[in-house]
Amino acid sequence: MNREGAKTRPPRTVPGARSTLLYARPGIIVTVDRFTVGRNSYRVADLTHLRTTRGPHDRIAVRAVVITASMLGGVGVLLGFTGGLQRLTAEAYLILGAVFLLPAALALVGDRWRPPPHELWGWYQGSEVLLFSADDERQFGQVTRSLLRAREVNRYGSWVDPLASADPWRPNR
Repeated sequence: MNREGAKTRPPRTVPGARSTLLYARPGIIVTVDRFTVGRNSYRVADLTHLRTTRGPHDRIAVRAVVITASMLGGVGVLLGFTGGLQRLTAEAYLILGAVFLLPAALALVGDRWRPPPHELWGWYQGSEVLLFSADDERQFGQVTRSLLRAREVNRYGSWVDPLASADPWRPNR
């Protein structure tokens, strides 16, 4: 019964239909025909040369490493020119060496704290486009696999589960 103003929803999956839903989360929808992320929507048939990469490192962590390394380098140069390195004890050299490892430690902590995002790139209508980016590795894998399934469906023509459509083998008795 359809009242005035009431809206009906189409079924989510219809065998053989081109609108089969493969993945849906807020802001991300992958169907057999379309890949939609936010406001951007792409036809799956037009996507080629898909590749995954890691994005750039966190800008704050990179700046912290650069500033710390430059400051420590400046201190080392200043100590070298003033002759302060000749008056240092063995313990002071060990402490100075440990302090010079600080930029590497900051880089490791920054990558653990804010790892680079996973990115999905592809060619769409003749230009390379960032299709999807996520910090969550699990979500990124699910979206990537769904898009690859959608491409396979477009390449081979129809959406038929090969195991469900096959007749099982039974021995003759």
